[in-house]
Order: sequence, then structure tokens, then C-alpha cells
Amino acid sequence: MVDSREVGEGVRRRRECLACRARFTTREMVSARSLYVIKRDGRREAFQRDKLLTGVRKACEKRPLPTGTLEKMVDEIEGKLYRLGKEEIPGSLIGDMVMERLKKLDHIAYIRFASVYRRFTDLSDLKQEVDSLVGAAVPTQLPLLPGPRPRPRKSAR
Repeated sequence: MVDSREVGEGVRRRRECLACRARFTTREMVSARSLYVIKRDGRREAFQRDKLLTGVRKACEKRPLPTGTLEKMVDEIEGKLYRLGKEEIPGSLIGDMVMERLKKLDHIAYIRFASVYRRFTDLSDLKQEVDSLVGAAVPTQLPLLPGPRPRPRKSAR
């Protein structure tokens, strides 16, 4: 272990592989109690942070977001869920929390997530959601393409 420090509700540790010398980060979180998600069909399922992160990553796939943004967002949501002090949380609450954050972060990722979460049945539902974003402040994000390229010089022959 190279470094260890407390962050938020856990511990972040920098480690180094003894074989290849590569460095990586691990995060340890205190899990005081079990948290269950009540699904739409009434089933109860243990909360899985990785499952939430996977869903968010799919919505944000190929979007120009700063490194660590999604992990931080999922950390915030998870922390807020545990602070509610309840053992069972409706899945809709988690979905709404993700939607709220994605709307501020990236409109395309928001629409992608909304199309699955809200189960759009036709184009009018999707159009209505897109129309709600038109005119809204565009989230600050990294540029899709780098700045202008220098023009190639003409060679003299």
C-alpha cells in the first residue's frame, strides 16, 4: 500500500502491484446495514452499487465526461440512500436520483437513461422529454472534438 486516506464515508487506498509495479486505487466503504430495493413488480433485491454504476455507465457510454464523474455520482446516491435510514427503498427513488443528476451532467446520457427508466412507448413520449430539455442550460462538459487543427503546409517543389 502506497497511500491511505479517508474520503466521504470510506477509505481510499493507493496500492502498487509487487509484480508489475502498476498502481491502482481501491475504495473501502463501511456497510452498516443491508439496503433493499423494491422493484416495480414488488420483488425485493439487495442494493448493488455495481449494478447502479453499470446502468449509469451504459447511459453515458461514449460521452465526453471527466474521469471519475460517474463513480462520484453513484457514491453520492449511495450515501444519500443510506442516510435515509430505511432498509427498503423503492427503485423509482433511485431512478429519480439518477435522472436528476444526469439532467445536470449530460443531456444525451439523460435521454438514454430516461428511455429505459421511463419505458417510452412511442416517439411522442421521447419527443416530449427532449422538448423539455430544449432551451435548458447545456451542461458544461468536455468538447467532443479537439480544437482546430493546424492547416498542412504546401510543399514547394
